[in-house]
Amino acid sequence: MANVAQPEPNGLQTPGDTSSVPSSPATARNDCSITPLTPSPSPRVEVRPKMSCPFSVVVAIDFGTTSSGYAFSFAQDSEAIHMMKRWEGGDPGVANQKSPTCLLLTPELRFHSFGFAARDFYHDLDPEEARHWLYFDKFKMKIHSTRDLTMETELDAVNGRRVRAIEVFAHALRFFREHALKEVKDQSSSVLEGEEIRWVITVPAVWKQPAKQFMREAAYLAGLVSPDCPEQLLIALEPEAASIYCRKLRLHQVIDLSLHPITNGFDLEGSRPFDSSFRQAREQLRRSRHSRTFLVESGTGELWSELQTGDRYIVADCGGGTVDLTVHQIEQPQGTLKELYKASGGPHGAIGVDLAFEAMLCQIFGEDFIQSFKAKRPAAWVDLTIAFEARKRTAAPGRANALNISLPFSFIDYYKRHRGQSVEAALRKSNMNIVKWSSQGMLRLTQEAMNELFQPTIVNIVKHIEELMAKPEVCGVRFLFLVGGFAESPMLQKAVQRALGRTCRIIIPHDVGLTILKGAVLFGLDPTVVRVRRCPLIYGVGVLNRFVEGRHPRDKLLIKDGRQWCTDILDRFVCVDQSVALGEVVRRSYTPARLGQRKIIINIYCSATDDVTYITDPAVRKCGTITLDLPEPLAGAVGGAGGGAGGPERREIRATMQFGDTEIRVTAVDVMSNRSVRASIDFLSN
Repeated sequence: MANVAQPEPNGLQTPGDTSSVPSSPATARNDCSITPLTPSPSPRVEVRPKMSCPFSVVVAIDFGTTSSGYAFSFAQDSEAIHMMKRWEGGDPGVANQKSPTCLLLTPELRFHSFGFAARDFYHDLDPEEARHWLYFDKFKMKIHSTRDLTMETELDAVNGRRVRAIEVFAHALRFFREHALKEVKDQSSSVLEGEEIRWVITVPAVWKQPAKQFMREAAYLAGLVSPDCPEQLLIALEPEAASIYCRKLRLHQVIDLSLHPITNGFDLEGSRPFDSSFRQAREQLRRSRHSRTFLVESGTGELWSELQTGDRYIVADCGGGTVDLTVHQIEQPQGTLKELYKASGGPHGAIGVDLAFEAMLCQIFGEDFIQSFKAKRPAAWVDLTIAFEARKRTAAPGRANALNISLPFSFIDYYKRHRGQSVEAALRKSNMNIVKWSSQGMLRLTQEAMNELFQPTIVNIVKHIEELMAKPEVCGVRFLFLVGGFAESPMLQKAVQRALGRTCRIIIPHDVGLTILKGAVLFGLDPTVVRVRRCPLIYGVGVLNRFVEGRHPRDKLLIKDGRQWCTDILDRFVCVDQSVALGEVVRRSYTPARLGQRKIIINIYCSATDDVTYITDPAVRKCGTITLDLPEPLAGAVGGAGGGAGGPERREIRATMQFGDTEIRVTAVDVMSNRSVRASIDFLSN
């Protein structure tokens, strides 16, 4: 590890801190052995001009919690976005432009199928045989919920067997790669080479750097791109992609909920039930799905003509696993976007309704039985979840009749053998009056029951939006765009309209479930469209500064070569919610601690709060490392930490970090020789 560091004058440090010195001693504390010099108070800007897309085609993969899909566009015809072909399978009465995010491995851990094919094959397996197959469903949320994510993190299949998560994700991405490439080549008039394709993968904006790097590593493993060509793959933030697409919307492509004020389920004139506009929207959505090619505006759409310079809007991505909120301002006349507040949200997606349904089943039939049934009859459990998903999509406010959910015969039979009584008897004993039993073998969920399942998740979503809109940086929002698969739910639409309909205009694109996917393609065609982003965390390194009596605690005092040093000081690269534009860089210069050193490793620390000073503060944690692989120095320039009068000149390695993209990037150069230094940043080896 490096024991000495020397930033150049254009680094970043808190203004007014002039206690740093030109050089620092080697110390025994690896984390605190870097001393900053005279940094500037803010990142430097290197203007990145907007350039034409250097790739022939852009392929975007929307890797969702409940459903996934891909779309592509050719650079020469960038106003046409081609959606993926419809696959075999699907649920009766449900239009499927995307495929369920489920994957099946053989008992020998080989890839078998993905999407509807995986689900249907697994469903048709003999129950005893199914116990040996590995079925993964809604597995994306594991990446969000794992605090210390690594390349060794494992996923549980439905049957309880564990597999490395990176392999499961790579299988899914490889499947998309093969299908997308075949379809692209079928539509291309020329032979496309691998390096002519830019890939885009979507992730929630609330994901931290380890999760983003995880998806990149999975893409490398799947063969989408080579690690030697990282620029060929972009990580797109889901609400950001939706925002990019919403810029293109014309008035006839949206439903404006604000135009339908409501009281007690009817509009103000009392002439039309509340959900009729939603039925119209769903019908338009079904019609739009018959077309697989969408045309987008070359500039911005009609909707934006109503926005003045400085107006702001919120995009709420309500997906299967998370609700993801971003606040943007459109910059005229160039049409670029500026983020006004750091991404926020949480794990309040549609699967919260699924978990509430499972909890209801546990309350009726007993948690031990449900867990046993899932383990012993995994395929039948999947069948039950599919039945609930289909009915969940039809739930609407004010619905008079109950929703019927078919229980698999194996559930009814297994319960009778396991408990010695019928399912109907269990329902009677549970005293759950909001769930009835049908003689046709169905659970009948009343409107009250559906409200009970939906409300916790919907309340959390509305609460997040309201809290965001109350912040000073966000006040005065003109538009709220609801996107993502869960935004199709009339239950969610009604709740948002009731809570916020008088505060701002609530807009839902017709193709709401495909908004992120289309936006991801547009982002791949022009990644510079989002000009300013907000940093969600502090990032920095541990350094030594001159010890100041009365200012620094005594337990941080280190005496070396007769000098007093304060250890563990957090040298901040960027701060929480700091605006960082594309092209802005943070620079630090580092000097090898000894002659012949071939690698410098620097620990990175992060915090979600600005109120921190030392890397040992409770709110600070080590989150990654920067590695600089040093080339052989040129003859006559063999510098190390011992440079000085009469000695070899001190060697300087200048690292440049970018925080304005969707991922943190680092590059480095050997200043004396002006040669590039191999630099990498790792958030997965913590």
